[in-house]
Amino acid sequence: MSTDFDSLNRTFGCGGQVVFKAGPGGLAVAEVNNAHGSAVIALQGAHVMTWAPRNEAPVIWLSKAAKFSPGKSIRGGVPVCWPWFGPHATESVFPGHGFALTVMWDVIEAQAMADGGTRLSFRIRQDDAIRAQWPHASEAMNIVTVGKTLELELVTRNTGATAITVGDAFHTYFEVSDIRHCRIDGLDGCPYLDKVDGGKRKQQTGPVTIGTEVDRIYLDSTAETATGASLHRGPRLDPIADILIDDPGLKRRIRVAKRGSRSSVVWNPWADKAAKMGDFGANGYLNMVCVESSNAADDVVTIPAGGEHRLWVRYSVEPRG
Repeated sequence: MSTDFDSLNRTFGCGGQVVFKAGPGGLAVAEVNNAHGSAVIALQGAHVMTWAPRNEAPVIWLSKAAKFSPGKSIRGGVPVCWPWFGPHATESVFPGHGFALTVMWDVIEAQAMADGGTRLSFRIRQDDAIRAQWPHASEAMNIVTVGKTLELELVTRNTGATAITVGDAFHTYFEVSDIRHCRIDGLDGCPYLDKVDGGKRKQQTGPVTIGTEVDRIYLDSTAETATGASLHRGPRLDPIADILIDDPGLKRRIRVAKRGSRSSVVWNPWADKAAKMGDFGANGYLNMVCVESSNAADDVVTIPAGGEHRLWVRYSVEPRG
């Protein structure tokens, strides 16, 4: 399906801050440039491919060997997992992590912010193929704000007459100098499911360090709900802090703040699995780590009729102390 770039640029150009064009592989993208930084967003999946604050190294990792093709997921960036996380509960032929990351989203709003940032809103484009996999009256929006920080908000609205249950995530790939020398703080004491070890339930002690394949779902890794009530159900009683990716090589820390997420995923495929995937490039796995704000495993979300759920994240960069 062709994209009317002229119409998009006239309607949503934000005074030149946003340019719609054909990107890699012919995918339609929005290029955002403002006083605070730059980003590239694919309309397929409302997928933030890159983000870098002004005069800073990229924060969002995009594989140098990423493949760009209609209907195929992109290795890197911020894939949107919706309306389920991981494999579908009953239909093995349905795509892992849902269909949202490989279908087209419509641009519905663009705004130049008073602080110099840029906000774009996308809504998933419904069709018969989607309804065959998800026969529920609902809509999903992804609101992306590119400024001194990168903010994303995934909004799920239940427009039907009965409750629905969704799993979702921002499957974010962060760029690091060398993951072997980095650490991830903020998950100490959290229970997690170790998918590399058959899904065994374990508990984190100290910072997360990575020197082999890691695939973990940290449960109850949140401080609050929309109403401010504690979500911790286990022995940990204190609210968890933001998650911090400490990177001595780039002399920075990436801060992950979130709301509306009851679980966090930490993932790095390591050498053997990355090689089999074919789109990580030579040693690409050493320059990335996924820290995903999610509602996964035990922490899916039930949305009542007429209700909504908002998964919000903010990524920021600070000097390493």
